[in-house]
Amino acid sequence: MGKRVLTAETTEGPYYKEGSPEQTELAQRGVPGENLELTGFVVDSDGRPVVGAWLDFWQADGKGHYDNSGYTLRGHQFSGDSGQYKLSTVVPGSYPGRTPHIHVKVRSGDKGSTLTTQLFFPGLASNATDSIFRDDLLIGIRETTRGKSGTFDFVLDLG
Repeated sequence: MGKRVLTAETTEGPYYKEGSPEQTELAQRGVPGENLELTGFVVDSDGRPVVGAWLDFWQADGKGHYDNSGYTLRGHQFSGDSGQYKLSTVVPGSYPGRTPHIHVKVRSGDKGSTLTTQLFFPGLASNATDSIFRDDLLIGIRETTRGKSGTFDFVLDLG
């Protein structure tokens, strides 16, 4: 088995805010948007799990609005014993110039630098007009009885 392709970096964007609460459930009562459960793993380029990696997520609500005064749809967590993470949130909406996306920063303890990237949704016409969009950052999506279920694995450079 060869080296895995590293997760691509993208721009942080203007809405990052330090100090997010530690939480795996970002969607709060009354937040617009279809339910989304996002799961995956954090691994190194050899496919080994990265235990205790810090993942910091932030996004717009289902109508394309960010909470810039508080921490709605913002939170961080740490990967588990097999590098796994699980995020309960909503599918973000689009806003002028941007296709729906979820921002994330990922860092492995004291090894390596912080990866800043964005995750995208497949099959959207707006992907073609978003200059930041990348095919290799698409979430694998499937429909469930409770909303959408998505998967994405982060591959970090720990060299």
